[in-house]
Amino acid sequence: MRLISTDRLAAVFSRLPGVPRVVAGGNFATPRHLLAVLDAAVAEYRLFVLNAQAGMPDRDGVLLETPFAGPGMRNRTGLRYFPSRLSLVPHLLKDALPPDIVLIQTSMPVDGTVSLGIEVNILPAAVEAVRARGGLVIAQHNPHMPYTYGDAILSVTEIDYAIESDEPLPVPAHRTLGDVAHVIGARVADLVPENATLQLGIGAVPDAVLHSLRDRRGLAIWSEMFSDGVLDLEKAGALSPHDPITASFAFGGEELYDWLDHNERVRMLRTEKTNDPGSIARRPRLVSVNSALQVDLFAQANASRVHGVIYSGFGGQTDFVVGALHSPGGRAVIALPSWHPKADVSTVIPRLAGPVTSFQHSFIVSEQGTATIWGQDAATQAQQIVDNVAHPDARENLRAAGRDLGFPLR
Repeated sequence: MRLISTDRLAAVFSRLPGVPRVVAGGNFATPRHLLAVLDAAVAEYRLFVLNAQAGMPDRDGVLLETPFAGPGMRNRTGLRYFPSRLSLVPHLLKDALPPDIVLIQTSMPVDGTVSLGIEVNILPAAVEAVRARGGLVIAQHNPHMPYTYGDAILSVTEIDYAIESDEPLPVPAHRTLGDVAHVIGARVADLVPENATLQLGIGAVPDAVLHSLRDRRGLAIWSEMFSDGVLDLEKAGALSPHDPITASFAFGGEELYDWLDHNERVRMLRTEKTNDPGSIARRPRLVSVNSALQVDLFAQANASRVHGVIYSGFGGQTDFVVGALHSPGGRAVIALPSWHPKADVSTVIPRLAGPVTSFQHSFIVSEQGTATIWGQDAATQAQQIVDNVAHPDARENLRAAGRDLGFPLR
């Protein structure tokens, strides 16, 4: 590894041939200083980022690519969306979308190693893929990045060039949990057995579920990601001291980042491990809790598209739904409000018009109630969704539409 200046790094970037594919860390660990130097030095390139936040390069010559669109790529003209389960994204980088350069943000070096900190995710696979084809790995060392363990640890010999940048890590905007989220959270918490292992996705509803579990004991975390709510569970004594908190990426407030630093309770693993359905299935009583934009009477969930346009992507939802269903005592839960307040429409619809994100769940939960899906015939599933999940204002139309679809709804 060579520690170089910004000017020297710009010269390295300017010599890249053709239109290189650049893989950069996503979520709240994007190496923004590296990206700024790259964007000023290279006229054309392809940028591959997972769950990109605001501030991504936006100009002619930059082709954005992702299997999970965050706010920094959402609604961008020309976005190349690659449908993929999160567990399979490393295979995309190895075969279909090999990188020419990988940009990572790391901790400061310690004993010949750095840590990927809050964003392990697909980065180890990206580093391996770019190494296999003779590309470059460039690091942004940041004293604010926590030093985490597991697959986060990377030898400095794997890095070609590095710069130092003292930048506080971004934190997500504060979310106030409304009454609807609290009701849903409490309903989902009722489905969590003692000594369960939890996976929760991103959003107000998963946050509310964690809030409702603070009085529980013996819980474990095996998830693709976690945020401040897991720290709250740890402080409340709800988590088993015998199980490491296992995830692939994390983001939250400064307190969370400070807690993560050199914390041996936390194990950050690469996506292929956390999201492998077989590994998930080997965790007893794994409860997967994910949200959706819509569900239909066939018990299918859409968490990816709005009016046919990509909003996010599969993410890890499909991996964990499958794994949870095979877990001994496991449950796959989809939780969502029954009504979309901004669009002023029901989130329960007769039939999804676009691609399905996931299906065959254990339960679907809204503030109205809980529909038991697994083990019920299709007609009973549809009836429970109408009666227990849908908003009362939508039920009459759903019953009529359901009958047209062949369901004998009452």
